[in-house]
Amino acid sequence: MLQPSAARPSVAAPRPAGMPRGLVVLVGTAAATIAALGVYASAWLIGPAFLALVIVIVVSPVDQRMRRIGIPGWVSTPVLVLLVYGVVLSMAGVLLVSVSRLATALPQYAPAAADLVGTLTRALRDLGVGPAELRATASSLEIGRIVPLIGALLAGLAGLATNLVFVLSLMLFLSIESSGAGARIAAIGRDRPHIAAALARFTWGTRRFLVVTTLFGLALAVLDTVALVLLGVPLAVLWGLLAFITNYIPYVGFWIGVLPPAVLALLSGGWQLMLIVTVIYLVLNFVVTSLVQPHFIGDAVGLSVTVTFLGLVFWGWLLGPVGAVLAVPLTLLTKTLLVDTDPRAGWANALLTSSAGLRDGHPPDERHTRDDHPVRGDGDGERHPARADESPPQRTRPAG
Repeated sequence: MLQPSAARPSVAAPRPAGMPRGLVVLVGTAAATIAALGVYASAWLIGPAFLALVIVIVVSPVDQRMRRIGIPGWVSTPVLVLLVYGVVLSMAGVLLVSVSRLATALPQYAPAAADLVGTLTRALRDLGVGPAELRATASSLEIGRIVPLIGALLAGLAGLATNLVFVLSLMLFLSIESSGAGARIAAIGRDRPHIAAALARFTWGTRRFLVVTTLFGLALAVLDTVALVLLGVPLAVLWGLLAFITNYIPYVGFWIGVLPPAVLALLSGGWQLMLIVTVIYLVLNFVVTSLVQPHFIGDAVGLSVTVTFLGLVFWGWLLGPVGAVLAVPLTLLTKTLLVDTDPRAGWANALLTSSAGLRDGHPPDERHTRDDHPVRGDGDGERHPARADESPPQRTRPAG
């Protein structure tokens, strides 16, 4: 009689390595929330620090070019520091003077604003609006309530003057350290080539975006100021400065820049002058920022429209007006640190990148894993990441 075979111990099926994807999403969301709250609490530090970093990134090619033509470092570094200080002090001075003039000039138009509110309430009463609603509308349109709204952006930026010593000190150290940025990126690239390539692309894209935006914003500010002076709109230089600053804010910056001069034109010259000012701003903004400027920026940003807009809202909430102005560089830096440095995050890059950035037909992870990161050869067989001031090479399609 056959004996039953001994029961064999059951072997459990192998489990996939790692945590469940749902748990990873929950932990990642919780960590992102905690990090965002930490940034919100440290906005007084992060905003000025990132502003100093961006300014040094933009002007650092001056030091690098001087060194290439043979100027010693003990000369080029002080020149860079003086250039950085000149940019910051000039902007801070203009902001402080402009905000002061705004605070003293707008109350002069209180009678005109009261007459305008009276006309509006009478028109609403003729349309059947009740007395309670009329009183609420009139109180919300008082000049005392409008002034803080108009000066909010400028006042927030001028608030950096309270941290001016910290900003200037940090820029001094960053300017001195910028001469060794290429060697640092090369050292990173020997161990982590993807990180070095991502940092080089971030530096190049940020510099190109800010330089082109600054030049076209300056041209737009000059044209707006000349037009406002010819039309006789008060505080024309201030509104030109506001147009220059809001040019850095994507999508909604134009409306922030056109609202104050349009309101002041309405108070000083009636609705006809307000209409003329609005039309001039629309035409100039469309020609400069919609037709000419994108041609020079190209795909340096590489962010989708939705991501850029959400980044504007997010950084504006976290860091205030400085976050709104620097929303694009901040979003680029976040994408660089969390997505571009990880070869496995190609799916996230596909969701964040603009359509122009994907027009070559290669998935993002393939673009990162191919040997097309910005490197340069020194003739000794070793490949190093490109310097921060070099443009990333153009991507080429594989043969066939």
